[in-house]
Amino acid sequence: MNFLRGVMGGPSAGPQPSGADTIQKLCDRVASSTLLDDRRDAVRALKSLSKKYRLEVGIQAMEHLIHVLQTDRSDSEIIGYALDTLYNVISNDLEEEEQEENSAKQVDDLGSQFTEIFIKQQENVTLLLTLVEEFDFHVRWPGVKLLTSLLKQQGPQVQQIILVSPMGVSRLMDLLADSREVIRNDGVLLLQQLTKSNAAIQKIVAFENAFERLLDIITEEGNSDGGIVVEDCLLLLQNLLKNNNSNQNFFKEGSYIQRMKPWFEVGDDNCGWSAQKVTNLHLMLQLVRVLVSPTNPPGATSSCQKAMFHCGLLQQLCTILMATGVPADILTETINTVSEVIRGCQTNQDYFASVNAPSNPPRPAIVVLLMSMVNERQPFVLRCAVLYCFQCFLYKNQKGQGEIVSTLLPSTIDATGNSVSAGQLLCGGLFSTDSLSNWCAAVALAHALQENATLKEQLLRVQLATSIGNPPVSLLQQCTNILSQGDKIDRRGSKVQTRVGLLMLLCTWLSNCSIAVTHFLHNPANVPFLTGQIAENLGEEEQLVQGLCALLLGISIYYNDNSLENYRKEKLKQLIEKRIGRENFIEKLGFISKHELYSRAAQKPQPSFSSPDHMMFDHEFTKLVKELEGVISKAIYKSSEEDKKEEEVKKTLEQHDNIVTHYKKVIREQDQELEELKQRINTLTSQNEQLQATVTQQVSQIQQHKDQYNLLKVQLGKDTQHHNSHSDTFQMNGIQTEEVSKLKEELEEWKNKHELLQGQLREKDSVIEKLNSSQLEMGTTEQSSQTIKSAGLEHNSELQKELEMLRSQIQLQAAEISKLQMENQKLQVMNAAADPALGDSGATAATSSELEARLEQEIKELKSEVKALSEEKESLKQHLDSSSSTVAILQDEKSKLQREVAESKKEQDDLLVLLADQDQKISALKIKLKDLGVPVEDEDDIESGDQGDEDEDGDEDEQD
Repeated sequence: MNFLRGVMGGPSAGPQPSGADTIQKLCDRVASSTLLDDRRDAVRALKSLSKKYRLEVGIQAMEHLIHVLQTDRSDSEIIGYALDTLYNVISNDLEEEEQEENSAKQVDDLGSQFTEIFIKQQENVTLLLTLVEEFDFHVRWPGVKLLTSLLKQQGPQVQQIILVSPMGVSRLMDLLADSREVIRNDGVLLLQQLTKSNAAIQKIVAFENAFERLLDIITEEGNSDGGIVVEDCLLLLQNLLKNNNSNQNFFKEGSYIQRMKPWFEVGDDNCGWSAQKVTNLHLMLQLVRVLVSPTNPPGATSSCQKAMFHCGLLQQLCTILMATGVPADILTETINTVSEVIRGCQTNQDYFASVNAPSNPPRPAIVVLLMSMVNERQPFVLRCAVLYCFQCFLYKNQKGQGEIVSTLLPSTIDATGNSVSAGQLLCGGLFSTDSLSNWCAAVALAHALQENATLKEQLLRVQLATSIGNPPVSLLQQCTNILSQGDKIDRRGSKVQTRVGLLMLLCTWLSNCSIAVTHFLHNPANVPFLTGQIAENLGEEEQLVQGLCALLLGISIYYNDNSLENYRKEKLKQLIEKRIGRENFIEKLGFISKHELYSRAAQKPQPSFSSPDHMMFDHEFTKLVKELEGVISKAIYKSSEEDKKEEEVKKTLEQHDNIVTHYKKVIREQDQELEELKQRINTLTSQNEQLQATVTQQVSQIQQHKDQYNLLKVQLGKDTQHHNSHSDTFQMNGIQTEEVSKLKEELEEWKNKHELLQGQLREKDSVIEKLNSSQLEMGTTEQSSQTIKSAGLEHNSELQKELEMLRSQIQLQAAEISKLQMENQKLQVMNAAADPALGDSGATAATSSELEARLEQEIKELKSEVKALSEEKESLKQHLDSSSSTVAILQDEKSKLQREVAESKKEQDDLLVLLADQDQKISALKIKLKDLGVPVEDEDDIESGDQGDEDEDGDEDEQD
């Protein structure tokens, strides 16, 4: 306020007296008029003066305008005028002419000061949020614009007020659903300002379904072909997702990544792209990069990369990459986007390796991109993007590294020369006369060797034909030759860039590879060249080369296996002491990490340089320098005795590591066996449960059959009684003499049958007696007696069965005969007393015979059913017995497996005891090493590494 009073008091700053008087009168009318029309006219007049007399209206009228907003809510017109007036006062969106005229008044600062006055009372912002909820266009739209202007001027303070206001953010989210495009579009701008640098508000907006609404708007507007509204929506999406892991995870889980694919559907005709389309597509690509940025948590980045591959987004980006007619800046950003989508993701890297350019003959996309990288006529930013893409393709991709290096090996080079390989392009760029191509090719080749000792050894086999008639030289020798020639070769670009690139390649190649160090030292010119470079006092530009030479010489000492007598560790240290001096060597080594370009490169993986001259360091190389600088410094000051002790301790540690690795392997195998046994136990347990369930089911079925059998027996008894009652009824009605005679005949037949069966029974008894007597007579040898006995017993058992069957039949027939005899007696008695004049005796006899036939038929059917049920019962009993035996077998197997598990656990406990002893020995040796000044990594650091790299680390230690 003091500032405003000072501006008002100055003679040049104040308005004309008539204007000030008019504003004062209008403010009085707004404050004192009782009629709404008068107040409305006064506010309208203040609105018309607010742009020209911004300062005066702001000072005198702001309080009155706020009062109008509080008291005249019922009249939308006066509320709209008041909001427009406040917007004109607070907003800095003035015309350029007005800004020039009012530059002395510090116009840019007025909006911030008026905003501070307005938000001093938090109720004003809350009131404004309430007004924004109104549906009336003349209230809602000015309210949205005013709130946006407040956020622009005092963003953090207004954000905090809205955040603590009840449902503050939710009210503003309703603007996106407004059917009036003007309000919806300004609502997007408001949310842009609201979500800037405030993670809490970003989360609330995201969970208020902002992603769904914004993607719908982008689709309605035509995706990349849309206008400025699409651009605003994309900027808002970037605010919500950038550096916000929670929102990124919500975006991925909501399947919104799949909805990004149509954005990149570019047609065949790519001519004449509008500036807005280029801007929209650029923002879309940046949004993809936000989700897969290397600075995100690795797990979140990996899941987004997989989702982009599965939904076809990566494939769509590769289509744009290989399309023709795409603007250069879009192509560059697409390359950068593809780079981060495939970085560290094996599936995506494999797909990218299979992409071919639409050329004749088809060439891999990697080869086409490398051709652009080593072509000095291509734009600088495009060449940097291709290098980044190549680095991301090789990042944690040993398969891809092997494919690139294999194109350099003699056995795989195409003898016909019809196709250009990636290796040939890298060699061509490495030895061209363009320093930028030299640097890019050297860095690309270094990434092909990153953390891969096997490929470092294989690359030593590469031979190059330098000129006709001269023998071929190795790639390592050629690199050192070019390095030693220095400025003798006329090159385009930076003088030191080529040497820096080659030194970075050699340092990466020789680090952690003793064989490569031996090959390097085998050339007698290399060590004198390095010591000469380090010892000289050169200019500031050459200090970087001196530092890299010191690093290369230090690597040659640290990873030296003393296989060359003239270049053993001790002799190289003595050479440094005589030619350079230890302190001077350490000082030159420190030039690398102190360089400004080193600090820039260490910040992020993407190579982004303002000019080609600044392209000196690679991000991965800065990690290598950080790792080796301290180790080399300590190695230089060590004596020969300390080196010997260190070697002995290293060998001992290697042995112990091998023992530990062996035991770990044994434990892993036992763990696998335990898991397999547990799985078998689980399988057998499940099978046992299934069999038990089957047995239970079968027992229930047997019980059901028993119940059915008992029911049939009961029904059979009832039918027999029913038949007897019918017979009595017919007997009571009277039977004629013919029926009695028939019954007598049947009785005779049954007697004959009975006698016949009695004769058969006597014959069978005689046969049995003969067999018994013959069995007693025959007994000469034990074998024959046993054979005859078994045969006789079998025959005897069969005869006994037949005898039992015959006896049962005789008993049944005897019962039926006795029954018929009783019926005959009854009939005879009843016949004597019956009336001889009964006329329907024939019909009665026929009915009786039919009933007897039906009864006999039913009895036979019931007997057959009973027999079938008995057989089924026997089969079920047999099945139950077999199931019980299976269950017993499974129980035995389960007990055996449990004993095996117990034995395995006992063996594992013994191994753990051995491991504990080994760990104690290792810790004692590490303490000795620390006392000797040898850097020793803690066990936690070692175990926290990638488990998949244990075998590789073991091989590297053996080489040491």
